[in-house]
Amino acid sequence: MFKDEYLLDYINVEDIDAEEEGDVDESVVEQRIVQNIKRFIMTLGRDFAFVGNQYHLEIFGEEMKSDLLFFNRELNALVAIELKKGKFKPAYLGQLYAYMQVLDDKVRKPHENPCIGIVLCRSANQAYAEYAVRDYNKPMGVSTYKTLADMPTPMQQILPDIEELKKLMDDERE
Repeated sequence: MFKDEYLLDYINVEDIDAEEEGDVDESVVEQRIVQNIKRFIMTLGRDFAFVGNQYHLEIFGEEMKSDLLFFNRELNALVAIELKKGKFKPAYLGQLYAYMQVLDDKVRKPHENPCIGIVLCRSANQAYAEYAVRDYNKPMGVSTYKTLADMPTPMQQILPDIEELKKLMDDERE
């Protein structure tokens, strides 16, 4: 149902790469996705509806926030996405699993299926990620994303720059 990799070419990589490496702050990725939510939903696939970002969850006095929360109409399930700008780490699954537990216990409606979780990170050893996920009892997966800067240089040179595209679109509207 979900892809192993998503092309998020509308995320401004220069802003992300300017940040420190590692897990410091995925907010730049999240902000770009929210600003381009329609494009992100189309990247995900069919029947997704945006529920929110930094979706507040609380249980036993502990507060947490899911980066992105969607609902898939076909699956009749919430889909929590945990964004990471670095390489996949198994600890991300524990964080996502906690969110999924709270979503299933406190947010999910009685007629809905259990929550689905995706760790969306910059890179991952897919075999290692599948190994890390295999014994969790909730539907979870690890996907990666690529941005325009990840495309081969000849392809980047062929594509018009974002400002050129905006100008072309504005000219066409007039």
